[in-house]
Amino acid sequence: MIHFDKVSTLCFFASYLVALGLELTQFLRSSRINRWAAIGFTGAGLIAQTIYLVHRTRESGMPPLVGSMHDWLLVLAWVAAAVYLVLMLKDRHLGLGVFLLPLILLLVSSSTRMSKVSRVRDAQYAVEMLHASLLVFGIAGVAIAFLLSLMYLVQHNRLKHKTPDPDSFQLYSLERLGRMNWWAVVGSAPFLTLGLASGVWLAWNSRTTSTPVDLLSPGYVGSGIMWLAMMALFGWLVSRQQSSGKIVAWRTLWACGFLLVTFFCFEMFSSGIHGQKKAPALPNLSRIWFPEAHT
Repeated sequence: MIHFDKVSTLCFFASYLVALGLELTQFLRSSRINRWAAIGFTGAGLIAQTIYLVHRTRESGMPPLVGSMHDWLLVLAWVAAAVYLVLMLKDRHLGLGVFLLPLILLLVSSSTRMSKVSRVRDAQYAVEMLHASLLVFGIAGVAIAFLLSLMYLVQHNRLKHKTPDPDSFQLYSLERLGRMNWWAVVGSAPFLTLGLASGVWLAWNSRTTSTPVDLLSPGYVGSGIMWLAMMALFGWLVSRQQSSGKIVAWRTLWACGFLLVTFFCFEMFSSGIHGQKKAPALPNLSRIWFPEAHT
């Protein structure tokens, strides 16, 4: 009998970490066994993470997207892991693991620092769910654009120096990466805009409650700055005339990287954009990353 409550973040974090280690061994020696083992460990981690999220949903009675920031980040990690698994099963020669798995590990480890307190289901529940869903899709699009830009620059450097693609570390063509990157940025901009707008609406409505949200708090100001950076990139991509793919990749890399770093810094080292309380300063690192392992 499976005890869902015994599955912790440590279970799937360890699975993803082993999968990344197996992917990195491809640089030393190409191995079909290691690649399939990496896919297997990722699949095991995805199953464990699904069980964990299902258990969290049963505990709170709410979907993970609106449960808490802890669950919110795990949903992003789950989506990234699922994308990696599907693409690798479709073409095991793609070298996507060294790009996607570090992002997945970052999301999982970051989630353990976030509040696990679920929100109260009230009259604004539908708007909160819409707000969280839009932000998930928006941030996911930004992360995908960042990784695609990184892949583009790696592939461009290979072609420039006429370095052949290893059998176990192949990437898409520059044309395809550039097209995918364009759609990732253009697609994520509306989600971020609607997500931010719904967040402002929720914060404005909270002014008459016992826990009003300050729209001038660092979290909301930071969110506004991130949105402006994304809109600037969006406008430039839509209106550009004859910019090279390399320039597009570099600008996307910087803009999306700035957005992601700013987002994680606000969530991990400040009061967060939703005002969650964070862990006290300088606690035991193992308790920060894997609190379930100490219960």
